[in-house]
Amino acid sequence: MNDLFDAQLKDTVRYLGTTLGETIEAELGREWLQKIEQIRLDGRDSYADVTQSTDNLTALFSSLDNQSLLTIGRAFAQFLNLANIAEQEYNSANQREESLAKSLEKIKTMGANKEKVLAAIKNLNIDLVLTAHPTEVTRRTLIHKHRQLAAQLEALHVSDLSDRARQRIKTRIAALISQAWHTEEIRSVRPTPVDEARWGFSVIENSLWEAVPEFLRELEEYLKSEFDITLPLDAKAVQFSSWMGGDRDGNPFVTSKVTEEVLMLARRRAAKLFSLDMDQLYIELSMNDCNEKLREMVGDAKEPYRAALRNIGNKLEKTSSNLLPIDEWVYDNDELLVPLLACYESLHECGMGVIAEGALKDTIRRVHSFGVNLLKLDIRQDSDRHADVFSELTRYLGLGDYAQWSEEDKQAFLLRELSSKRPLIPRNWKPSEDAQEVIDTCDVISRHSQQSFGIYIISMAREASDVMAVQLLLKEAGVSWPMSVAPLFETLDDLNNSPKVMRNLLEIDWYRGYIKGRQFVMIGYSDSAKDAGSLAAGWAQYESQEALVALAEEKSVILTLFHGRGGTIGRGGLPAKAAIHSQPPGSLTGGFRVTEQGETIRYKFGMPQLAKRSLSIYAAAVVEAMLSPPPAPKPVWRETITKMAAKARDNYRGVVREDPEFVPYFRVATPEQELGKLPLGSRPAKRNPNGGIESLRAIPWIFAWAQTRMVLPSWLGVMKAVESVISDGNEDTVKDMINNWPFFNSRLSMLDMVFKKAEPHISAAYDARLVPDNLKHFGEGLRTELKESIASILRILDHTDMMEDDPHGKLSMEIRGGYLEPLHYLQIELLDRIRKEGSSDYNDNDTATLEMAMMVTITGIAIGLRNTG
Repeated sequence: MNDLFDAQLKDTVRYLGTTLGETIEAELGREWLQKIEQIRLDGRDSYADVTQSTDNLTALFSSLDNQSLLTIGRAFAQFLNLANIAEQEYNSANQREESLAKSLEKIKTMGANKEKVLAAIKNLNIDLVLTAHPTEVTRRTLIHKHRQLAAQLEALHVSDLSDRARQRIKTRIAALISQAWHTEEIRSVRPTPVDEARWGFSVIENSLWEAVPEFLRELEEYLKSEFDITLPLDAKAVQFSSWMGGDRDGNPFVTSKVTEEVLMLARRRAAKLFSLDMDQLYIELSMNDCNEKLREMVGDAKEPYRAALRNIGNKLEKTSSNLLPIDEWVYDNDELLVPLLACYESLHECGMGVIAEGALKDTIRRVHSFGVNLLKLDIRQDSDRHADVFSELTRYLGLGDYAQWSEEDKQAFLLRELSSKRPLIPRNWKPSEDAQEVIDTCDVISRHSQQSFGIYIISMAREASDVMAVQLLLKEAGVSWPMSVAPLFETLDDLNNSPKVMRNLLEIDWYRGYIKGRQFVMIGYSDSAKDAGSLAAGWAQYESQEALVALAEEKSVILTLFHGRGGTIGRGGLPAKAAIHSQPPGSLTGGFRVTEQGETIRYKFGMPQLAKRSLSIYAAAVVEAMLSPPPAPKPVWRETITKMAAKARDNYRGVVREDPEFVPYFRVATPEQELGKLPLGSRPAKRNPNGGIESLRAIPWIFAWAQTRMVLPSWLGVMKAVESVISDGNEDTVKDMINNWPFFNSRLSMLDMVFKKAEPHISAAYDARLVPDNLKHFGEGLRTELKESIASILRILDHTDMMEDDPHGKLSMEIRGGYLEPLHYLQIELLDRIRKEGSSDYNDNDTATLEMAMMVTITGIAIGLRNTG
């Protein structure tokens, strides 16, 4: 990043804001534009004079009707969207200046030799799992307009544009901004799981399909020039999986029928994309000369390359158009690869290698990265749902209640049935609807190829029997290939117990034979942080991974750790490089698998250049970590962080779990109750709709605190624990940990960013208006700790302001700050009106407007903070 790009970003944001203002003026008149501009100035000036500016905003908003509040909310939410688009284009433009070689330059400075680099590249396996947690607040129709707008901004920044061309682009930008302004931001209904899957497919079609082969080509060029290494044609440096349509944990809308539909849609979308590739290759490969192998394939055809691709091209086109029976669709990757590789080899043998290395090579690499299924679908289900099936079944068979058995008895039963050649489930058994759904899901898996699926994840896995139960269900359904089953360890206790559970599994002879030397384990970040706070959860995750890596080495098993990170620190979110380098040494041996959720998919992969940049960052970080693993913690570091994590856990739980005033305060001080009305994702906000805060999912839990700028789950209890340990005479040790241990340094760096987003005076404004007098002291206590925590981290890092080490991130937040401020005070006004009215009657037009304005402010604040949960 440099000053030129920073200036360009500011200019672009200013230009887009002016254009939006012209759109508003055209519809509502000059008076409205002046009113919105004055609100913007008050929001910006609040940093200099909080009391006067916020008093002005509060007085104005209280005097306006609901429709006017909706209009103001839309204006500021739209502007924040435009600021995000400007920054995306800025990052995309910066990618053109920052090549992959620059990202990888540290490899050369480490003195890595050719053999080590080659080994790292061969083991480079990045699996990005696209998820649709309820965090993507922007409608797909607006995302499409935003993508077009970004493309126009990119064109506008070409240096040698003629005046006429520049004006034409500006006219198009104005039209797109006007289209967005006249489009409702909020979905009228929640998206279905199939809708979410289609959105995931569109990210591949519009961005990743182009970005992946470009990234691999640049990686290959770098390796060739610097180390004389050729990237293998079948290199799977990056591949994609998905939870959209497969994640049924707590989502009653993801059924076996939905999973089947998503699988079919994915295959058709892949067929469409490969069909377009084949059309392009058919145009290009018009040569006559070929080798003997290709001649044997096509006979005496005059244009052998076109002949080799004709049948598969026609089949792909008919598959995409749904003109073939399913059993005649392109079934597996080999069906595509055989003719493609035959053409590739022939071109090289016949002196036309330059042709082979073009579009044909890109298509071959797409087959390896995406495949005929587009991406691999993971299945996720709660462990209790599997146990319930066996409870019903064992009662039916007169064997007692499986749920009441000891772990030893469960394992003995499961092992006996896994080794048996007879079916366990009687044909005439009629299970409950819930049990049947679990069985039907396994049946869907049995009807599709192994290439269609990633792994089967068991939420709330606590015992070895939880894994074996899934394997028995898959066997009973007729799944003929060994599907990888991954326990997900989520809570603090589960993380701490995970090495014991996995040891029990790996000491079972049958199990070791089943997994064939490969084991997946998913580490949960969201629920563990909600359970124990971010620092205690982070250390438990580290120790768990460390122990699992050691166990895998002991048992000669390749372990792939699957990181269920979110976009925020409260859900394990870290910048890609920091996340990878803060893992224990040896944790990348089996590859790197991580969730990419909701709005972070769009920010990282929404445009081809952005996607290429993100893939380059991941690749550089993984290769660097493999060549130069992070250090194992020194004994004194381990002792210090253990004390620190325990204190942070007790601090956090002392507030969230043990203080009787916490839940009543949370309910009134944040828009948690109103969030349920925002139609974000297909999954309900609560696992149990009748439950309290303990059943609230980690995402809305964090979302609610972000809205008030308290961002409490990310920092509560942490700096108090750090200061406590320092006061015990450990300041030098803590400094050493900051300077030399990536795990600890990354956590403080993320807190630095979190504190930049926190605004105590905004949280205080929510309390002043919404919290009853008997609870106001509670919020004051939290803000006192927040302010003390900010002062503490500045002192420890020897900084004078937040985000000193990330000037671009700091600039980004400061650009948004003045536009976020009015939305918060607008939201406070709306919350006050909604709660006083106590009505949700959407037949009442005024109430509907009030509710819509509320949802617009929630959306706008989430957009401005660049993450929701």
